[in-house]
This record gives sequence, C-alpha cells and structure tokens, in this order.
Amino acid sequence: MSDSLMLSQLRTIAEGLGKTFAPFCEVVVHDLSHPKNAIYSIENNLSGRSVGQSVTELGLARIQDPDYPAIIPNYANQFADGRQVKSTSIGIKNADGEYVAALCLNVDLTLFNSFQAALAQFSQVQTESVQETLDASHSDRIREQVDAFAAARATTARALKPAERKQLVQELKKAGYLDIRRGMEIAAAHMGVSRATVYSYVR
Repeated sequence: MSDSLMLSQLRTIAEGLGKTFAPFCEVVVHDLSHPKNAIYSIENNLSGRSVGQSVTELGLARIQDPDYPAIIPNYANQFADGRQVKSTSIGIKNADGEYVAALCLNVDLTLFNSFQAALAQFSQVQTESVQETLDASHSDRIREQVDAFAAARATTARALKPAERKQLVQELKKAGYLDIRRGMEIAAAHMGVSRATVYSYVR
C-alpha cells in the first residue's frame, strides 16, 4: 500500500472515531514523512490546531527512532488553553519498517470533570441560600452550576452554543447567582465569554 493511500485510509478511520467519540475526543492523523506540515487531518477539533501544522515532539521521536514504541497509551497531555487531556498515539510503519504516519486520540477531560460536578450537585441533600457577599464557596457553586448545565448536554462550558449560554445565564439569574458580587464575571470566565455577553443574555 502506498503512503498516500494509507494516509487516506487513516483519515477515514479518524473521521469515524471522531464522530463516534464526539464531543470529547479529538482524532489527528500525522504524516511523518513531512514533519514541517505533519497534520494531515484533524477530526472533532478540540486543540485549535489546523491541517498543515508541524509535527509534535512525539512524532519527531518516531521519525528519528524506528524502534520507538508503536503505541503510547493514555499519557497526560494538555491543550494550549490549559485543559487537561488524556492522549494515545499509534505509530504506523511502512514496508521498510520506518514510521510514516501516526494516529493520535486526545480526550478532553473537562467534560468528565463536569460529570463529576453534576453528580456532586445531584447528590446534595442540603441547600443553602445565596448570600450577598461572594466567597470561594459561591464561586465554586457558580462553576458547578455551569458545568452541570453543560454536562447535561454532553458538552463543556466553553463549547455551549449561544442559545444554550443564554438559557444557562437565565437560569443562573433566576437562582440568584448573578446578583452576588462578581457573579457575572465568574460565570463569563468559566464559559469563556465576555462579561458584556453575559449581561446581554440577562436583559
């Protein structure tokens, strides 16, 4: 099988994996024969990278060493914005035993942290009224509410659609979280939008 055909087949596999594990798993095909333009395809893009970007450090290691492990599973990683990631990299060799491609899966752990927050919120049996002063517990509770809302829609706070963000903001307002000091700022920061955007949803 030619390298070009193999890459095309890998792209098809990546597309299927990306659709299967959306929205929390990014799948990338790397063309190791062109390290300066290694990213051949990227499905369910979570990292913000684009086709044609250069190879990663792991890719360089495979290019330089044919004996480098073919599978590196479940290693700690992170996206540029600091989100925690669990990655698996699979190296692909040609008939000469040289690494020519890699299939990489990057799982955004933010969603699973949101699930934990949602479960914690659901299991609470005692409620407390919202106070006028903002302390760490209020800050955490706003974030928990945002994460729980996103988790119920199988997404993350920063990936919410505008209509979903507006619904979330209305629910936060109704619950009184936006009436406490810096409540809007905390909600906006956790959703990755401006305070002005949150304010526009309140009106």
